[in-house]
Amino acid sequence: MKPAPFDYVRAESIPHALEALAGAGADADGDASILAGGQTLMPLLALRMATPSVIIDINRIEALAGVSRVAGHNGSGATRIGATTRQNHVLANELVKAHVPALAKATAFVGHHQTRNRGTLGGSVSLGEPAAEYPAIALTLDAVIEAHSSEGIRRIDALDFYLGAYSTALLPDELVVAVEYPDWPADSVTIVHEVTRRAGDFALVGLICQLAIAEGKVSRAAIGWFGMGATPMRSLAAEKALKGVSLGDIDPRAVAELAISETEPLEDKHATAHYRRSVGTKLFTRLLSAAVAERQKP
Repeated sequence: MKPAPFDYVRAESIPHALEALAGAGADADGDASILAGGQTLMPLLALRMATPSVIIDINRIEALAGVSRVAGHNGSGATRIGATTRQNHVLANELVKAHVPALAKATAFVGHHQTRNRGTLGGSVSLGEPAAEYPAIALTLDAVIEAHSSEGIRRIDALDFYLGAYSTALLPDELVVAVEYPDWPADSVTIVHEVTRRAGDFALVGLICQLAIAEGKVSRAAIGWFGMGATPMRSLAAEKALKGVSLGDIDPRAVAELAISETEPLEDKHATAHYRRSVGTKLFTRLLSAAVAERQKP
C-alpha cells in the first residue's frame, strides 16, 4: 500500500518544528507526526495505520543530536542525549559506556546494526513500546525526558511518562528534545538481558537491574522490566527490599519472585503470561546470583 496524502515540513530548527506542531494542532482536522529515524512511522504510513495530515522531519536539526555531560537535577552529574541521536552512536559513545553502562548494554540488543543506523533514542523513548529496551532503561534509571512546545519547556520524570500501552504524558504540541540519565556510582552492579525468539526481535522477557554498593551493602536498587506488561515496569517493592541488605545476605530467588510479582505480563501469540513469569524469575535469579558472586570475589 501507499501512504495517505500528507503535507511535509522539513524543520530547520527546534522553533521551526514547534511552530509546525502548533500549526497542525490549530487545524481541527489536522494532526502531525514527527519523523526522526522512521523505523516505526514508515511502516505504519505504508499500511495506513497512521494517517497524519502533516509530517515534520526533524533530522536536520543539529541541536537535537549528540551526547554531553550536564549537571543533574539532583545535584549530581547526568548524561544528556539528544532525541535524534542514532542508536549506533549511543552504542559506540564513550560517555555512555562510562556513565550509563546499562544503556550501552541495552542498545546492543536493539534491532539490528542496519536499523540502529537510522533508529533514534528519542523516537523509541517517545513511542513507549512496552517490549522495547529504551523506554524501560529510561524508566529504570529515573531518566528525565525534556519536551519543548510553543508554551515552553517541560521536564518529565520517566516514572510519570508512560501511562498505558503506547500512551505517554507527551502532549500533541510537544517535541521530545533530549533524555537525561542521572549518574550512578561508577562501580554499580549492572544487569541487562532479554529473551527473544530471534536476535533483534522485541523481548518476550526483558530485565534491567542496577545496584549501588556501599560498604558491602546495597545502598540503591533499581529493577525494571520490558515485555512484561502494557508499559515498561518497575519492581519498586523488590527495590525497597534490597536496600540496606549485605551482598552475602541477598536471596536471589526471593528477590526475583518478589520482583516478578509486580509485573503484569500479557498473553499473546508469542508467549503466555505463565511463560513470561517463569522465565523472568529464572533469568533474574541466575543473573543476580552471578552478579553477587562476581562482586564478592576477593
